[in-house]
Amino acid sequence: MPEAVSNTSPIQYLYQAGLLELLPLLYGTIVIPEAVARELAEGRAAGVALPDPTTLSWMSIERPAEIELLRIVADLGPGEREVLALGLGRPGCLLILDDALARRQAQHWNLRVTGTLGVLLKVKALGRLAAVRPVLDKLEALRFRLDPATRAAVLKLAGEV
Repeated sequence: MPEAVSNTSPIQYLYQAGLLELLPLLYGTIVIPEAVARELAEGRAAGVALPDPTTLSWMSIERPAEIELLRIVADLGPGEREVLALGLGRPGCLLILDDALARRQAQHWNLRVTGTLGVLLKVKALGRLAAVRPVLDKLEALRFRLDPATRAAVLKLAGEV
């Protein structure tokens, strides 16, 4: 299994959709940077339904070694920057990011990237998810940003058109 490093939004939306267990199914241990752990804790303190990564045996919290690189991508939030920094220090790992700017930066650095929708498509392809459409409906109800063209493309890739 490839090592995976995740940002906050995939964890948030998969958790709120009741599908967080898909991550260890696909990737084994999920690494999150300290900034993501802080964002999850702040959200929980504000009453948002979010997991506590310290209670998940398959999730580990790490501090990026490539701290100096965090200044390069100033337009990103701390979670995205630290995910990128961890990815740079782990050749071959997979980054789970939904933010478009963070994904472009990762691709610029030739890092492997997927997002919440990619996780859903992979699980559907493995036969562990009956349909993507109801999950997309749930994600949109949770305020996951999904434009109509992307939704249509995901449904086509899932064979649900």
